[in-house]
Amino acid sequence: MGSTRFDMRLDEEIKAKAEKASALLGLKSLTEYIVRLIDDNASRVIAQHEKITVENDVFDRFMSACGKVRKPEKALVDALNYTRDQSIK
Repeated sequence: MGSTRFDMRLDEEIKAKAEKASALLGLKSLTEYIVRLIDDNASRVIAQHEKITVENDVFDRFMSACGKVRKPEKALVDALNYTRDQSIK
């Protein structure tokens, strides 16, 4: 994976705390600490927004509803056909 440059300005107190935390974790540099924080936080935020967790009873009701599938209404079929037609253009 390639790398890119990222410049930032920090309050002196924040920088001092970050440097101390980096040293306490045994990291080689403040940059390594910041990169690790960004990567960990970004992964967590993405995961939170890409998955959904529901209670068992909600899942059971969802699965039950899926088992009772009806024929789609004309408006839904028309909407599907419309979006298919638009994507071809």
